[in-house]
Amino acid sequence: MGMVIYYGGFLASSPVNVRTVKMLNSAEPTALRWKVLEQVDEELMKGDERAALSLVKELQGKPGGLCCFGTARQIPPRLYTLDELKLNGIDASAILSPVDGTLGSIERYLQIAAVLGGVSAWALFGLTQQQILFISVGLLFLATLDSVTFSGGFSSLVIDTIGHAVSQKYRNRVVQHEAGHFLIAYLLGILPKGYTLTSLEALRKEGSLNVQAGTAFVDIEFREEVDSGKLSSKMLDRFSCIALAGVATEYLLYGYSEGGLSDIYQLDSLLKGLGFTQKKADSQVRWAVLNTILLLRRHERVRLKVAEAMSSRKSVAYCIDTIENTINVDDL
Repeated sequence: MGMVIYYGGFLASSPVNVRTVKMLNSAEPTALRWKVLEQVDEELMKGDERAALSLVKELQGKPGGLCCFGTARQIPPRLYTLDELKLNGIDASAILSPVDGTLGSIERYLQIAAVLGGVSAWALFGLTQQQILFISVGLLFLATLDSVTFSGGFSSLVIDTIGHAVSQKYRNRVVQHEAGHFLIAYLLGILPKGYTLTSLEALRKEGSLNVQAGTAFVDIEFREEVDSGKLSSKMLDRFSCIALAGVATEYLLYGYSEGGLSDIYQLDSLLKGLGFTQKKADSQVRWAVLNTILLLRRHERVRLKVAEAMSSRKSVAYCIDTIENTINVDDL
């Protein structure tokens, strides 16, 4: 699981022809919204993220259009202390220090099974010490090759696949984690462009072992600001909340987070790259944690509906329509 920011890459600078959406005097505004969202899906499938984003912005705030996109009510950015987080029932350490117990257990069981299998093979086939040494060196070489070439992608694929096969809790945790990313991004005005829930799905979609499962976003505006060397505080706030949305969702569900360590590393790397001092980085993370938790608490029912849609592998358009149909606009 992880927040995927860089999948989209750069788009050509050629002009984009986007059909104008007229919302006034529409007898069936929600039907028109769905028709346009289907166009959004088509543009995303073609890889034309700019056209997809333009279609969404054309509907933004229109009657019967997209009233939730980028309209979340947020707390004011300022220095929040750990005591203030605790007053809101938030234990930051349980969110920001995830340890994946499920996959860790599976990895240990596989290691034990490998040792027992080696002993059994030695007893059954009468392997010599030299043969055992050669086999051990070969396995060590394959593990090193995976670590260096694929950043551990093959072993992660195996462990994640087993995790989804044997653990219902793990499957649910992954989909709820990604639903948190999806919902918070949409409410903050960042368009999700796709998602995968397993490493195997990510491999099939991207054709690479280096890609983790996760939610990808249309990051045109983010990239433009980064390339200009001027990342706005508004964009940084969005990025921070989206990055922490997965671990925050797990915390609300279980009282602690297991997945999402890569999300935290990604945010930490960005803050360091911006030259943040540790104090300033801590302040940014605390605000983002509090803001994200409050948003997720307010829209818990919506997140559950999005997770249900994602479990059925529904399209981005369907998930967006689910948010728009489920959310209480008074809570925005």
